[in-house]
Amino acid sequence: MPSPLRPLRGTPAQVWAALREWWVDPDGPVLVQTSGSTGAPKQVELSAAALASSARASLQRLGGPGTWVLALPVTRVGGLQVLVRSLVGGTEPVLAGDDLADAVRGLAPGRAYTSLVPTQLHRLDQAGELGVLTRFDAVLLGGAPVEPGLLQRARAGGVRVVTTYGMTETCGGCIYDGVALDGVEVRIAPDEQVQLTGPVLFDGYAGDPAATAAVLDDGWLRTGDLGRLDRDGRLEVIGRADDAVLSGGVRVHLTAVEQALRSHPDIADAAVTAVTDVEWGSRVVAVVVAAGTAPSLASLRTHVGATLPRSWAPRALRVVGALPRLAGGKVDRLALGAVAADGPGSEVAAEQG
Repeated sequence: MPSPLRPLRGTPAQVWAALREWWVDPDGPVLVQTSGSTGAPKQVELSAAALASSARASLQRLGGPGTWVLALPVTRVGGLQVLVRSLVGGTEPVLAGDDLADAVRGLAPGRAYTSLVPTQLHRLDQAGELGVLTRFDAVLLGGAPVEPGLLQRARAGGVRVVTTYGMTETCGGCIYDGVALDGVEVRIAPDEQVQLTGPVLFDGYAGDPAATAAVLDDGWLRTGDLGRLDRDGRLEVIGRADDAVLSGGVRVHLTAVEQALRSHPDIADAAVTAVTDVEWGSRVVAVVVAAGTAPSLASLRTHVGATLPRSWAPRALRVVGALPRLAGGKVDRLALGAVAADGPGSEVAAEQG
């Protein structure tokens, strides 16, 4: 009988040790938590077979095994796959901790890889340390949209960036630079939603067969993302089917944030949108009508963080006299985006925490 599901807990070294032990006789799936695209994280069952298929396809696409530098949390699929690729490739990972640059400088000669989110790339750029990444044969970059100028600067500086697309349910990135890994298929449904299939798919959501059935259709995963295929068959993701955005690698549900803001005592009306941001991918912006004294950004972040993940709290604020609305009374989302980006109103400098 399979052993209980194994949630990933502990330090990177502890997870690495537990994963190696489990890999010898994987008698049950690993349990990995999603970032919460629908407002509540799900527990995803990933089999050893699916993880291995993903790792083998990744190494084949990248050019073979090498030393992986772990710079992501091992409790999420991106960090887990760094360890799995090391297992499949027969190499020992380097656990970078908080100092990626120092870990890179200590690498022995030979092929080397790492996996990052755009926020990490941005911070290296701001610190003038993008050059340390040229040591890698590939830098996998995923988890959030990347600002085109940042990607261009990194590649122009000799960093071999490979943009990835995937999710916990596909054992992480399964499409590299728009092209599916071997064994993975992608199609665009009539509603423009991206759908994926292949040996990398998850077993299901732990204890939630209804949620599993809601996203699987005859072996195809409905991702919730909208996209298109170009003339060469490369995938271009163009947005979400719902109103969630990725900010710093975290998926933020804008409707939930909006509802939380409307319960603030100093707010008469509120709407939430997101603008492109070089560091966070998307910066969540609160556009509010004050009920008297204008609230501060800090108070809004504290208020939202009391009922939702702190990472969902808005990072910028504009106070306006009235929200832009359509004739039918609904918020004009296009006009709201313009207000959030550079329209009239008060703006409080975005917090960085």
